[in-house]
Amino acid sequence: MYLRWGDIFFQVMHVVRAIGRVKCTSGSHMLIVECDAAKLPRLYSLVLDKRWKPIGKLVEIFGNIASPYAAVLCTQQDRDRLIGEKVFIK
Repeated sequence: MYLRWGDIFFQVMHVVRAIGRVKCTSGSHMLIVECDAAKLPRLYSLVLDKRWKPIGKLVEIFGNIASPYAAVLCTQQDRDRLIGEKVFIK
């Protein structure tokens, strides 16, 4: 394929934004994240750690409207190191 002068290409950029901090673990595969009420994430979003490595998927939002919590189904083995860490969604 040859490119002609004037062809425009757009690169799709993924927006990464913070959703809150991990408060605790629940069971063997869940993380509980305290979210900011103004920045509620979408369900089934990919959740990333501070190094932007995937740690799981957001499966539920629950709690008070003013201070909601999110349940993240974690795929990592070492979940305890994530407590207190800021997490992001993609």
